[in-house]
Amino acid sequence: MLTNERHAYILRLLDEKQTVKIQELVESTGASESTIRRDLTDLEHSRKLERVFGGAILPGQNLMEPSISDKSTQFLEEKIRIAEFASSLIQQGDSIFLDAGTTTFQMIPFLKDKDLVVVTNGLTLVEALNEQGITTYLTGGLMKPRTGAFVGSHTISALQNYRFDICFLGINGFHAEYGYTTPDPEEAAVKQMASSLSRKTFALADHSKANKISFAKIMDLDRATLIVDEISKEANAGLQKKTIVKVVAP
Repeated sequence: MLTNERHAYILRLLDEKQTVKIQELVESTGASESTIRRDLTDLEHSRKLERVFGGAILPGQNLMEPSISDKSTQFLEEKIRIAEFASSLIQQGDSIFLDAGTTTFQMIPFLKDKDLVVVTNGLTLVEALNEQGITTYLTGGLMKPRTGAFVGSHTISALQNYRFDICFLGINGFHAEYGYTTPDPEEAAVKQMASSLSRKTFALADHSKANKISFAKIMDLDRATLIVDEISKEANAGLQKKTIVKVVAP
């Protein structure tokens, strides 16, 4: 492919998937990794995309929130690895909060043999939890159609009735200076409340969330242990100054 053809291809793929990985582009275009990196840099300078570790995303998405169907197929293998590791941190008899999200959803198959009580604000998690025979409380509240998450004052009030051993949160971005963020302030408030009621909090994020900043701050980095599938050595060194980072190897 010529340079302009690769650029057009990359942008079409981004329109379809919202995220692309360098290795994926190398395989689909036949170009070298260094060539793809230059392409992404050129397109970023033109403000047509934003570079993230290992790939790129569409620009200016700090207020945009992908739907459950959009997110469920993105970085699925990575989310499963993160979910399996996160599940290994749970002890028999723990009470846990599972945030609404696609990575927390992937934890559910790994919970089947643990004697747990789960509280969740994620409508999409309930059926899978029930299938595993896990005692589950749903917060209720105002349901967001795009994500199936319950938010608002009723959700906050419901959460105040519980105390958790561990809280698992989905996030849209993490940044050494700006902490954990998500597009919706109401959802950020639910995450804050659940974390405040828990002895330990873990933030689950695939590598595409690295150095990304969404509209609403959830909390500072030191309020939660970060679990991520991969991250650059430089970024990891900066994050380790602020919090504990667990990198889940393939």
